Amino acid sequence: MSLLSQLIAINRARQLSRQFRDIERCINALPKRGRSRLGELALREIGQASRSDFPHLYGTPSDERYRPWGQGTTIGFARARSENPEVALRGIALWLAVAYHETKDSPYPSLQPHYRQLTRVLRELKEAHSTDSTDTWMNSPAAA
Repeated sequence: MSLLSQLIAINRARQLSRQFRDIERCINALPKRGRSRLGELALREIGQASRSDFPHLYGTPSDERYRPWGQGTTIGFARARSENPEVALRGIALWLAVAYHETKDSPYPSLQPHYRQLTRVLRELKEAHSTDSTDTWMNSPAAA
């Protein structure tokens, strides 16, 4: 059974890696304001997922709770490819939140590098959000 679990984890790591490359490309293509908005959405999605019973299954329909992993990353990835910018942002945020919780405390070595990559991207988005908030405040008429 341990070998089967390892194989499932390796397969999942490959899938997350492929999706992460596309998600990261989408993030890098966003303007500064879009990254700021994405940082806000991603942190909100992570918070909502952490309040659910099974954070790594966030976004998964309740009748599919007994799979090795949830459908949140698949749903988020599909939305991230949308032509509608708002749907794409929300899809990226969902993908980041679910992938974060899925890899956070993973006992499988093949998933741990993905957690480090996700935390790096989330930190960059958080910094972009805090910088944008400061810039907005400084340039507002009330600051003059």
